Amino acid sequence: METTTYPGNPFPMGATWDGEGVNFALYAENATRIELCLFREPYGEKEYETIRLAERTGNIWHVYLPGARPGLLYGYRVHGPYAPGEGHRFNPSKLLIDPYAKAIGGTINWHNSLFGYEIGSSEEDLSYSETDSAPFIPKSVVIDQQFDWGGDRPPKTSFVNTIIYETHVKGFTQLHPDIPEEIRGTYKGIAHPVTIEYLKNLGITAIELMPIHHFVADRHLVEKGLTNYWGYNSIGFFAPDARYAATGCCGEQVNEFKEMVKALHAAGIEVILDVVYNHTAEGNHMGPTLSFKGVDNSVYYRLTDDKRYYMDYTGTGNTLNARLPNVLRLIMDSLRYWITEMHVDGFRFDLAATLARELHEVDKLSAFFDIIHQDPVISQVKLIAEPWDLGEDGYQIGKFPNGWAEWNGKYRDSIRDYWRGADSTIGEFASRITGSADLYKDDYRRPTASINFITAHDGFTLHDLVSYNEKHNEANGEDNNDGESHNRSWNCGFEGPTDDPMVNALRKKQKKNLIATLFLSQGVPMLLAGDELGRTQQGNNNAYCQDNEISWLNWQQMDNDLVEFTKRVIRLRREHPVFSRKRWFKGQPIEGHGIEDIAWFLPEGSHMEEEHWDTDFARSLAVYLNGLCLRTRDNKGKQIFDDSFYLIFNAHDSELEFKLPPKQYGDKWQVVLNTAVDDDNSIYEAEGTIKATGRSLIVLMKEENKSA
Repeated sequence: METTTYPGNPFPMGATWDGEGVNFALYAENATRIELCLFREPYGEKEYETIRLAERTGNIWHVYLPGARPGLLYGYRVHGPYAPGEGHRFNPSKLLIDPYAKAIGGTINWHNSLFGYEIGSSEEDLSYSETDSAPFIPKSVVIDQQFDWGGDRPPKTSFVNTIIYETHVKGFTQLHPDIPEEIRGTYKGIAHPVTIEYLKNLGITAIELMPIHHFVADRHLVEKGLTNYWGYNSIGFFAPDARYAATGCCGEQVNEFKEMVKALHAAGIEVILDVVYNHTAEGNHMGPTLSFKGVDNSVYYRLTDDKRYYMDYTGTGNTLNARLPNVLRLIMDSLRYWITEMHVDGFRFDLAATLARELHEVDKLSAFFDIIHQDPVISQVKLIAEPWDLGEDGYQIGKFPNGWAEWNGKYRDSIRDYWRGADSTIGEFASRITGSADLYKDDYRRPTASINFITAHDGFTLHDLVSYNEKHNEANGEDNNDGESHNRSWNCGFEGPTDDPMVNALRKKQKKNLIATLFLSQGVPMLLAGDELGRTQQGNNNAYCQDNEISWLNWQQMDNDLVEFTKRVIRLRREHPVFSRKRWFKGQPIEGHGIEDIAWFLPEGSHMEEEHWDTDFARSLAVYLNGLCLRTRDNKGKQIFDDSFYLIFNAHDSELEFKLPPKQYGDKWQVVLNTAVDDDNSIYEAEGTIKATGRSLIVLMKEENKSA
């Protein structure tokens, strides 16, 4: 008996349950016929019912199924020309994932039928495959969007007070001994009280999750016994990946994700998602047909003049065509969904320069930025760009519009260069630790436009950064040819693990130097998960395919001293707004006080002059930060000022003497942080001399009454 259907509506897109039935809507401009296929199992071999979408409004095909309910499994077969040379790759033998699916019931089982052409054919992708892919592709799932948020409120932490922790849902808790084994590596694992208490004690205000949009593990990796662990290979921009769910894959993952967000919000921790809208998992012309490619290839992807091939600004084979309204709508609908329905607090856009490309150039006034700027929902959350891609002129750091923050790759490189003793100017270092005004100030942006980081998921961990001069990616199966070629010398004496106490002491000190610099710099700090634990990947600087102990945090081998040091420096930042200013330093006297807001000094105690900034071999400097410029009022209206600080940086191998500034800057100074001495609380007089151990950072606080 044929199911009763109604025409339904073109909006909302995707599958939407209204309590009485489900509306299905799919955009396919060049299709000639679309069939909705219903299944009983996530890997059902044959649909138990096929329903034609007979209604079309513009380019949106739609149908309504009365009585259909959440949990229904479905996919699409889309008919049209198979003409790769014209950009069309329709093939109804290939069951397709709904681009708007809110849940996907499992992962792909690789099989030749997932490709639109005959694998091994001499005609390559110009051939045509009639093999049904349904048994090997997971089905889209109708969900019930109702959820008891229980008064959940986003923390809305201002950027100036934000401290980001970049982590991976699975890797963060997979080896945690205090989390129940059955929920390790899942959204529930992140929501567990042990996890949340750790983040709170550390001082984190936002957790940035590596991609949780449903993604595909590349076939060539799976066949080598590896996987796409990082997840930068999305196929479902609305669906939380089922692999990270402890409760199930047929819609349960949605509520589990929401429970995680709710628990983190209750602890005052925001959730930022690393999102990958620049490309999909379908690859180039030789890639599989899983969703967009079969729904309407030419209107979802950017094609070359020869429409058989794809523009590739990402190094992954294809680029989504964010110039076209239907793709822009898909991206904006996805972003709004994660904000309004899933309650996330912001996004970090992978290879964001790709989304800004109008033709071939990166245009910061592109349609993508225009539509985000005017959107009343998306424009109000945290927006972070990875400001580069692999295309021509793809390095766009400092060029994103107002309202955006950016991963500051120049900060990373400068801070690394300074502490390892590379030939870089002291002026560059000073610019980076004070917010990178050269990149952001002229566009009326604030220091918070700079997301400062030393390490991220891509590259060495902090421990490996100071312990290896060469990468060791042998486990990736590419003869150690993948990943950045080398690390540059950190003068640590040994490659990798060693029992030499002096080498290990130097490495630990360098880790503290880098962590302290990160959290005492103007801008927004981002810490890579596990860096505070001393996490190692055994020298692997490209662990994208390692879903194992190489990538997972090893909680039983944590460096407790480094953890406590990290907590201490984060607490110092959070308690003193002089380290996270809302506005730029001016280097001029503060009205009524006569002392500049920031002043730079040579080790001998004299002010740095213009000629000192461009010295390539300079390895030392000191900076005075004036807390008097940060006036606030307590609840009785009394003015409160922050403390003033004097920071000493010595990147030389040998000890240096630093003369403290004259009395007008402060009568007495107390050490509050010393990367070379754990419990240094020494007090010094104005113009006194302090010895800074080689490769060390010292923070002194001015002793005085802050109220007036």
